[in-house]
Amino acid sequence: MAVYALRSLSGEWKNGPSSWRHSDDPCGNWDGVNCSNSIRVTELKLFNMGIKGTLSNAIGDLTELQLIDFSNNKYLNGQLPPSIGNLKKLKTLILIGCKFSGAIPVELGNLSQLQTLSLNANHFTGRIPASLGRLADLVWLDLANNQLNGSIPISATEGSGLDQLAHAQHFHLNKNHLSGPIPLSLFSSSMNVKHILLDSNNLSGVIPESIGLLQKLEVLRLDRNNLIGPVPQSISNLTRLKVLNFANNELTGMIPNMTGMHALYNLDLSNNSFDPSEAPSWFSSGLQNLTTLTIEAGKLHGEVPEKLFSFPNLQEVLVGNPVCSNMHIYQTEYCQVPGQGFTIKLSDSIICSNPYEATSMFRAPYFSYLNDSIYYPQLRENISNKLGVAQRFSIDNYSFDSDEYLQVHMKFCPSVSGSGSKCFTSKEILMNLDLNSKIDSLPDVFGPFYFMMSEYQCQERGSKILIIGLVISFSAASLAVICIGSYAIRKKKQAERAISKSDPFASWGSNGEDIGAAPNQQSVRFFLYNELRKCTKNFSNSQVIGTGGYGKVYKGILPDGQIVAIKRLQKDSLQGGLEFKTEIESLSRVHHKNLIQLCGFCYEKEERILVYEYISNGTLSENLSGSKSTQLDWKRRIQIAWDSATGLAYLHEHANPPLIHRDIKSTNILLDDNWNAKVADFGLSKLVKEVETGNASSFVKGTWGYLDPEYFRTNQLTAKSDVFSFGVVMLELVTARSPLKGGEHIVGVVEKAVNRYDREFYGLKHVMDEVLVEEGNLIGFKHFVDLALVCTQMSAEERPAMSEVAMEISMIMKNLD
Repeated sequence: MAVYALRSLSGEWKNGPSSWRHSDDPCGNWDGVNCSNSIRVTELKLFNMGIKGTLSNAIGDLTELQLIDFSNNKYLNGQLPPSIGNLKKLKTLILIGCKFSGAIPVELGNLSQLQTLSLNANHFTGRIPASLGRLADLVWLDLANNQLNGSIPISATEGSGLDQLAHAQHFHLNKNHLSGPIPLSLFSSSMNVKHILLDSNNLSGVIPESIGLLQKLEVLRLDRNNLIGPVPQSISNLTRLKVLNFANNELTGMIPNMTGMHALYNLDLSNNSFDPSEAPSWFSSGLQNLTTLTIEAGKLHGEVPEKLFSFPNLQEVLVGNPVCSNMHIYQTEYCQVPGQGFTIKLSDSIICSNPYEATSMFRAPYFSYLNDSIYYPQLRENISNKLGVAQRFSIDNYSFDSDEYLQVHMKFCPSVSGSGSKCFTSKEILMNLDLNSKIDSLPDVFGPFYFMMSEYQCQERGSKILIIGLVISFSAASLAVICIGSYAIRKKKQAERAISKSDPFASWGSNGEDIGAAPNQQSVRFFLYNELRKCTKNFSNSQVIGTGGYGKVYKGILPDGQIVAIKRLQKDSLQGGLEFKTEIESLSRVHHKNLIQLCGFCYEKEERILVYEYISNGTLSENLSGSKSTQLDWKRRIQIAWDSATGLAYLHEHANPPLIHRDIKSTNILLDDNWNAKVADFGLSKLVKEVETGNASSFVKGTWGYLDPEYFRTNQLTAKSDVFSFGVVMLELVTARSPLKGGEHIVGVVEKAVNRYDREFYGLKHVMDEVLVEEGNLIGFKHFVDLALVCTQMSAEERPAMSEVAMEISMIMKNLD
């Protein structure tokens, strides 16, 4: 029975486990299948296996299953089959980070032994099934990061409800579209709940007084809702509470009294409608463990107790309160907008060619700042001990996102063989890196968590290729010995002729043929001038598709039908022949999906021409200005930003030698048929080493509006200059306006308009592109704008590297999926 059910499952998948096809015994060597002594299939662990397809009803035939972990198969989609309710012995169901959609089946309520239910980070819609209240043994309930709506079900009105989950310790319902009030009867003194995450929903009404009955509660996040009324006095009963976040609601009355809540580490009451009051006395007494106190725009006035500033581990944020008008503290860090928590890299990160990468998402850490890394060694040690990978695991970097979630990025390296790092096999991943099911606890200070794994693709060549290469090399060795002498003599003569004729390309062959001396550039060919003249109709103005500082760009059709973009460089701006040759040599080694591909070149009759792939959907500038009929939605703009940042990061850090673009702007970002962005015009940039030796002063001046302010002081353009220019492009993506308009620079306009208390548009509604205003619900908008403003800092030292910018944008993209 089991083998047929499993084969039925895999029949709906692409990229299913190959080992399932090799035998008829699932309890033998089938990847991800674990069996009991009685030869019954009890566990299916197929996390992050790249499975594509749907989950068939055959899952319900595996009635001995106790654990299912299909997490992080981001192409596993469709509805969750109702037959899953047949698995009466199931204790653990983990489907984190897939693409399941539709309603959560009510049949899940039949899983009477279920202890862990993790359906977060999917696309589930509809209401939370009231039948989940029948899961009497449930400890972990995580339905976060979906599109669930409606009210929270309770037994009084629906027969069953979440109020019946007496053993549940984790209520994670955050980042959905839940509405209505938090039911008074949802909580009772008989419950064992430790973590309640209801943040980022549409909940309304008052905070129920019954919240104070949860004597074991440690984390309470109700922020980013529409809650009203006063904070109930019963909150002071929660003496075990470590994290309390009521920010961004419409709470009224007095700031709640926290006296006696000695366990509290992180408190955020910002952006509510509390009555004006003086700073409460509990600010400086009785809260010895407090590390973060945030009450932005809390209407506090009067004097702040001096003792508050003496706590060495306390970070206070009081910006936006009348108390900050006090000359004594208004210039202190407490009354300044806190620095944004962008990514911090760790110096001891391991390096290997084929790492397995994961991100741990901590949704309510006890701290809210990055400058204190005392907790991270504890985290590393804890994970190493649980997985047994002490020598092959490191924390790479960490950051806070705009929802105050801590993202910690990790690397796991495969064991090293004599020839270097090998790849993880599927079996090794499934046995050793089952993070979501194997790691049930981490240091308390990090709060509730889950793991998202990156798709694993090994870049190492197979042994078969190596063997073929050895055979070919051995066979060719004798021929090479015979030929090498005559080849060297011929090459030397060609080089001498090239110098004497002042033709730097002579050693590459004449008339375009490759005689072996050209660089390693299979995709770059030599064009004759007459070839390019014919395919552009004698460089007719009717073929012009762009004009820039270096010359005109023509649309051309090659004899084989390929459409290309032909950039004819202005004769008065030509480089020397050898310098042009150096550029071609370096560009022939640049290959990246987000960079315009150089197809060829022409060097003839004082003509220097570059031939590029043709990109059909025009420039980013055209698509933002309205000259194109298309409209770019928010998700597509984030994708364009990420594509461009990734391409630039490649130029800066991975091209050999590294390249600086020097003229990043929206007209140099092109969009292909699938709306992927490709960076253009980097072909005329100079090498990094030439900038460092001071040769940049007379070549590229950039474009007004995008130009690095430090250029006017140093007369040099650097990688950080590209970052500044890219930050301006990011602001263009938000505003759809040119960098300079009416004498105002886009950076200054945005900086003046930013309002951190505007939860929807960050104060930018009047300067934003109307397309985005109409779209609304722009996930990651605040993060994106803050990142753009960091990129456009006046000082280059304060700007991030391009790779860091790309990483930040990728985090925004993950939240959009």
